[in-house]
Amino acid sequence: MLLLYLFLLFTVGPLVELLLLIYVGTQIGWPETIGIVLLTGIIGAALARWQGVKAVLRVQRRIGRGQVPGDELFDGVLILVAGVLLVTPGILTDLLGFALLTPPLRSVIKSMLRRWAKKNIEVRTAQSAQFWSSSSPPPQYRDEIIDAEVVETRVVE
Repeated sequence: MLLLYLFLLFTVGPLVELLLLIYVGTQIGWPETIGIVLLTGIIGAALARWQGVKAVLRVQRRIGRGQVPGDELFDGVLILVAGVLLVTPGILTDLLGFALLTPPLRSVIKSMLRRWAKKNIEVRTAQSAQFWSSSSPPPQYRDEIIDAEVVETRVVE
């Protein structure tokens, strides 16, 4: 099944893009079509960079608060995918790229991906046995003192 999806992605997708570019080129003219492709690439790359920087700052803020930045990392990945789609020549890739840069549509896509991941991805953990030499006892028998200080920081937004 995966091979079918990859086949469609890498053969049928570019073929559809090419046919769509040829159709648009015959309707509005080739210079205009090339101009649209270049303009959407430039604007899309700038928007993706701007939103990517904002996403990185949100990730840093969450980490600074001691929180896991799961949603922000998801945003960052989708913005990266949008940037790649926008610099790829084509009309469908541009539409999908701009859709991923639109926060409300990105939220819908994130929720769909989250549901898919919960359904299809299973996380397993394993614990391995460690052996210690007679000169160093296992960690639970070490007599170590750990000194710590709690510092409260506030992030001003």
